[in-house]
Amino acid sequence: MNPTVSIIVPVYNAENYLERCIESVLRQEYTDFEVLLVDDGSTDASGEICDRYAALDGRIRAIHKENTGVSETRNLALREAKGTYLQFLDSDDWITADATKLLVRAATEHHCDLVITDFYRVVGERVSRKGDIEENRVLTKAEFAERMMENPADFYYGVLWNKLYRRELVEKYGLSMDSRISWCEDFMFNLEYLMHAETVFALQVPIYYYVKRKGSLVSQSSSITKSIRMKMTVFEYYNNFYKNVYDEKDYEKKRLQVYSFLIDVAGDGAVPFSIVPGVKKLGNERTNVNAEILDGDGIFLDIYRQRKLLEQYLEVAALKHGLELKDVILLLYLKQVPDVKSRKELADFMGIPVRSVSHILQKLASKEILKVTEIHSRKAGEPRLQVDLLPGTEGLMRDLETAERDFEEARFAGFDEIEREQYGFLYGKMKENILRVLK
Repeated sequence: MNPTVSIIVPVYNAENYLERCIESVLRQEYTDFEVLLVDDGSTDASGEICDRYAALDGRIRAIHKENTGVSETRNLALREAKGTYLQFLDSDDWITADATKLLVRAATEHHCDLVITDFYRVVGERVSRKGDIEENRVLTKAEFAERMMENPADFYYGVLWNKLYRRELVEKYGLSMDSRISWCEDFMFNLEYLMHAETVFALQVPIYYYVKRKGSLVSQSSSITKSIRMKMTVFEYYNNFYKNVYDEKDYEKKRLQVYSFLIDVAGDGAVPFSIVPGVKKLGNERTNVNAEILDGDGIFLDIYRQRKLLEQYLEVAALKHGLELKDVILLLYLKQVPDVKSRKELADFMGIPVRSVSHILQKLASKEILKVTEIHSRKAGEPRLQVDLLPGTEGLMRDLETAERDFEEARFAGFDEIEREQYGFLYGKMKENILRVLK
C-alpha cells in the first residue's frame, strides 16, 4: 500500500547536518510516509549515512546518482515518489515533530491543492519566525496570486520546503524542476504548479527550520549575461502565471505590479530573505521540555509529562492565532468552566499571579476574543467575572478542541477498547478519592 506522504530530501555533501535532518523526520507524530534520500554524488560520508538509515527503517529509501545538481536530483525523486502528497526537505535543515501531521491535516480537512506554512530562519544560535499571509483559511488561486504579488521575491512563496503538494497534479501535468537554470528553479516549479492548483491553505504555524548558510544560488563564475538571462526566464514564468490567472483587462490593471518583480530581484543572485523581528535564542521558539527528566518516576514527573504534552498541542493553536501559550490555556479553562469566576480562581488554576490573569484578560479583550463583565455583590470581596466569547472566535475554539483531541489520542495510542474502558473506570475511582479529600 502506498504511503500518504513522500518526503523528498536531496543530499549533497551534508555529512555534518544530515543526521539531524533525518532524525527530525523519524520523530514525526505522523508516521504514514516514505523518505527518499537522493544522494547527488556526494564525496563525503553522506551516501553512507543515507544507506545506514535506509537499513534501519523500511520507510526510508536511499538512492544514489552521479552529481548533476539539485534540480535533476529532485526530478528523480518525483519519478520515484509513491505518496499522495509531496513534502520537500533540504538536508541541512530540519522540521518540527508535528510538521507532516499539520500539513496533511490542513490538506485533507480543507480539500486544498497546496498548503503553505510559516517557518523559522536559523542564523547560528538565533532563530526568527517568517511568514507572509496572516490568515488561517482557504485561498483561491486568484486570492493567493494577489498576496504573492505584494511580496513576489519572498522565500515564503519561492521555496519548496514550506509547502505540501498533491503528487497527482505533478504527474498529471508533467511538472518538474528546470535543470537548465541554477536560480529560482523552486519558484518556477511553484508557479507552474499553481497554474493547475485551485485552492491554497495558508497555515500560520512555523514547522520548518531553514538554516541560513547556503548563500547565493548563482555560481560566482556565472557571467552577468547569464545571470540576467536566468532572471528574465524566471520573470517570463512569473508574467505568464498572472496572464493565466487574470483576464486581459484585469492583467493590464496589474501589469505594473507584475513587473515590479524585476525590481525586487534586480540586485541579488537569489530570492531575497526578508529581515524579520522577534529574534530568539534557538531552542526558545517553542515550549521547552526538560528531556533529561522525562523518563523519571514520581508524582510531579507524571504531572509534568501530562502538562507538557497538552502544552505542545495547545501551542499550535496559539501560533495559528497570534497568541501566547498562557492565553490559550486560560481560554481552555474558560471553555471547560463557563460559569462566572474570579481572577483569583483563574490565577489559582493557572499557577500565576492575579495581576498576570488581569493582563491576559485585557489582552484577549483587546483582540476582540472575549468580553469581561465584573459582577459586584453587596458582600465585600473581589467581584465575580462573567466572561463571554465574542463572535468570530469559532476557529480558535475548534483549534482548542483539536488540541484536546490530539492530547487524548497521544495518551491512548496503542490502547484497545477494553483498555480504554478499564482506564475510564479506574480514573473515575481515582477522581472520587481525590474529591473526597479536597472537598
